[in-house]
Amino acid sequence: MQNNRSLRDPDDSPANREAGERSEDQLRGLAHIWESLVSAGFGESALRIATSVVSISFFLIIVWLMGSYFLRSQTSSVHQDVKAQVAPTITPTVGIPPYDLTGIKADLTAGITRLALLHTTIPTLPRTGVIQYTVQPGDTIFAIAEKFNLKPATIMWGNRYTLGEDPELIRPGQLLNILPIDGAYHKWSAGEGLNGVAKFYGVKPEDIVNYPGNHLTIASVGDFSHPNIAPGTMLIIPGGHGTYSDANAPQITRSTAASYSYLGPGACKNVSGGFIGTGTFVWPTTMHSISGYHFQPEINHYGIDIAGDIGNPVYAIDNGVIVFAGPSQWGYGNEIVVDHGNGWQSLYAHLSAIDVSCGQSVLKGAVIGAVGQTGNATGPHLHFELRSAKFGRVDPLLFMR
Repeated sequence: MQNNRSLRDPDDSPANREAGERSEDQLRGLAHIWESLVSAGFGESALRIATSVVSISFFLIIVWLMGSYFLRSQTSSVHQDVKAQVAPTITPTVGIPPYDLTGIKADLTAGITRLALLHTTIPTLPRTGVIQYTVQPGDTIFAIAEKFNLKPATIMWGNRYTLGEDPELIRPGQLLNILPIDGAYHKWSAGEGLNGVAKFYGVKPEDIVNYPGNHLTIASVGDFSHPNIAPGTMLIIPGGHGTYSDANAPQITRSTAASYSYLGPGACKNVSGGFIGTGTFVWPTTMHSISGYHFQPEINHYGIDIAGDIGNPVYAIDNGVIVFAGPSQWGYGNEIVVDHGNGWQSLYAHLSAIDVSCGQSVLKGAVIGAVGQTGNATGPHLHFELRSAKFGRVDPLLFMR
């Protein structure tokens, strides 16, 4: 009996037999379902569905396995990066011999020295003194002023002892004073007072005293009425400017012509009667372009310089009477002045020829002279001025046609 039990299959237990029977029943049930599907005509469709389900399940298993592997790889990489960023522990070395400084001549106690700069940049300070400029060929008051960033009037009032009141007196090679700022240059004379000089130039006495270029102080000057300033001292007048006189080209009428003998030999006497102007003006010469200065009162140039060649005809711009005809002592050379009898006078200067005489009546457009280069002229041209008893000196370009 015992031997028979020992030879029996160990899996042949009641529980195992029961499980086997359930499996067989399930298989028979599945077979029955399959036979039913086949007999109903769904066998092929069921097979395709089963195949698809198995394929999808297999694909999802592969994706899950790859995701798990990638996650483990990233985690491992992060751990390695963290370990790499941890600074290694440096174990101090015991017994390092001291560094040998023998032979070093530098004084280490002085610390780090600053390198020497071979080129030091020094800021440019404003100029306070007067410099001189040599006039070049072709220079004008305006060109020189622009070169030094000054007003043209500053060139005139900085050189009034050289140019007087005539900008056409500049010549190549001439030395002109160039002020550091806009203003005037004044030569101190004995008996002058600071109050009077300041008033003439339109500034305050303190403006003159306090300007650094004058090297004055309130204490050193003392009484402004009798200042302690040596005669001959040149003073910069910051912002100063004077008033030009009317001496070289006054308003000459028929009744006043005899009063201007100081202008030169061309002055007329006892002029009366004659033609009266129409009040409209023609050009005084054949050319109509400006060759030099325009009408620029700031430099005492109250006319226009009309281009021309020596000998070109000069015309009376309107009817009138000659009240000056001949040389002028004020830089205009040979000059003609016509009084038009209606408050207007016209002036023609630097002529090479004069074809009229004092007291003569002339008609508009009549030839009265010729273009030249006499007096203070650097080239042939006609200096022409127009003035009115009502408006004073005016720009001729605004009235001629």
